[in-house]
Amino acid sequence: MTAPPSRPVGTLAITGDDDADRLLNTDPLALLVGMLLDQQVPMEWAFRGPATLLDRLGRLDAASIADMDPEAFLEACRTKPAIHRFPNSMAGRIQDLCRHLMENHDGDAADVWEGAADGADLARRLRALPGYGAEKTKIFVAILAKRMDVAPDGWRAAAGPFADDVPRSVADIDGPEALEGVRAWKKAQKAAGKTKQQ
Repeated sequence: MTAPPSRPVGTLAITGDDDADRLLNTDPLALLVGMLLDQQVPMEWAFRGPATLLDRLGRLDAASIADMDPEAFLEACRTKPAIHRFPNSMAGRIQDLCRHLMENHDGDAADVWEGAADGADLARRLRALPGYGAEKTKIFVAILAKRMDVAPDGWRAAAGPFADDVPRSVADIDGPEALEGVRAWKKAQKAAGKTKQQ
């Protein structure tokens, strides 16, 4: 599997599976879906989800997922190992995401960032995605800049605290040691009663 030549290959390494990481680093939709799933489950589980779907569906593209029968897509999401602890709600969110991409970006996930004028516009476009709240948006901006070499003017302001060098999110993970570093930092923050953004 190779990335389109005009698009950078990323350095995200989080799943513990080379093929799953390669998918995240070369397929924009996989990256958006992985970030969508990154809540209430371990990061590795969330970001392995796109590879699981690719294996089960045979292809990973916004048009086919958007048009797929919801029950059939749900079955692909909840078959063990499920893509998430809450596969029912996540299946709906993924289909909503793909429908949004079809309606607003001609089905091209990368257009979300390739079409952005600057960091603020990128954040606005991400925030419009179903399932992307304020914090998820900031983290994704940081992923693009730190791991995908997509750093429009103003990205640091758009990413907020996730733009710094503190190992606070998936944007800071390029291997097993970095993953453990982020996990340890989050644990320390939780013990201190602080959030990822403090």
